[in-house]
Amino acid sequence: MNNSHLKCAMVLWATCAFFGSAHAEESQPTLSRQLLLEKAVTLPSNSVTTKLIRVQFPSGFKTPMHTHEGPGPRYVLKGKLRVEDAGESRVYGPGDVFWETGAAMTVESIGGGDAEIVIFELAPAK
Repeated sequence: MNNSHLKCAMVLWATCAFFGSAHAEESQPTLSRQLLLEKAVTLPSNSVTTKLIRVQFPSGFKTPMHTHEGPGPRYVLKGKLRVEDAGESRVYGPGDVFWETGAAMTVESIGGGDAEIVIFELAPAK
């Protein structure tokens, strides 16, 4: 391959690479990132067990007063929940995130349909 053919091949390659990457960038989905909760936490010990738990509440269901092994964020997937935690009562819906303290609490499905949450729990390792 002579010098002019090499230059022509390099220009063709650069052109294809440029337009190919521009086209690839246009067709790539974009990443969406949203901070849902930020909280400074003092861990109960140097070693913790983490749990990720999905809980489904039938319509109208109310838990008895209870505690969990540890505090952590809770994410509501669907429905409407009234949460009484550490003496405070709040209502949460889909997409809401709240911090459960680990104190005595109760949860009630109040939206007229089933509700679902994801619990992320931080508990001392056993």
